[in-house]
Amino acid sequence: MKIVLKILFFIFIGGLIAGFYLQKTNNENYQIVFGLDILFLSFILMPLFIFYRYKNGKYKKYVIDPKSKNPFKINQKDL
Repeated sequence: MKIVLKILFFIFIGGLIAGFYLQKTNNENYQIVFGLDILFLSFILMPLFIFYRYKNGKYKKYVIDPKSKNPFKINQKDL
């Protein structure tokens, strides 16, 4: 999964570079390239990245637990 994310990220960067190149050469299709690249980022790359990062439950240490005595985990020594 990590390799797939890296490949998709480089495809995204390549799309941005192609969009900027088309914009500098005054090609009218640069807006289509930018739009498709942003759609790719929004609907393919980001959901896969979020799934990969949070599939092991590492986010649970950042969730506020209202049932605990100290839900924000603030140490009195630090105050």
